[in-house]
Parts: sequence; structure tokens; C-alpha cells
Amino acid sequence: MGSLDGKVAIVTGAAQGIGRAIADGLAAAGARIVVADLRGADEAAQSYEGGVAVTVDVSKEDEVQRLVDEAVAQCGGVDILVNNAGLYASLEMRPFDQIPLDEWRQ
Repeated sequence: MGSLDGKVAIVTGAAQGIGRAIADGLAAAGARIVVADLRGADEAAQSYEGGVAVTVDVSKEDEVQRLVDEAVAQCGGVDILVNNAGLYASLEMRPFDQIPLDEWRQ
């Protein structure tokens, strides 16, 4: 029995990288994982017992609402939220005060 047995965790950006590692750790502790990502959510969710996949762009409010609605409908609620999704490698490297507002919102 893990310390997170019976808990539901949404992890954004969980299909790869840091988000995947966080999801792995939460799952190992007993949490049910909701994989929220732009790409690869279905494949990633299959590796977790009871895993749920939601393909979502978390920069869009209506899609975030759909994510929460799906998590609640399929899992009965949400106990943990890890806001990990983000862009980095695809962005032009520059000082943060020179990043356009639309990039920040992404």
C-alpha cells in the first residue's frame, strides 16, 4: 500500500520528460494518474494502472475545464494537481523580459 492510495493526480506534460518522471513517482506511491498532454497522452496513460489520458492544451481555458470535467467523470474527483506542462526547447532563447506576451501565455 502506498501513501497515495486512492488519490487521483492530474499531471500536465506527463507524456514525457519531467512530467513523466513525476507521474511515475506518484503512481509508485499509489496515485491514479491522469496524463494531460498535447501529444502522447494515450500511450503514456496505458503504462499506469487505471491511467486516464486527456489530450489538452493547458493554455486554453476551455480545454482545462474539459480536462477537469473528464478527470472527475472518470475518477470521481481530483486530489493532486501538478502543473508541469510548458514550452522550453522550441522557444527562442532570450532574456525573460523580452518574451512576447503570447509566448508567456503558451
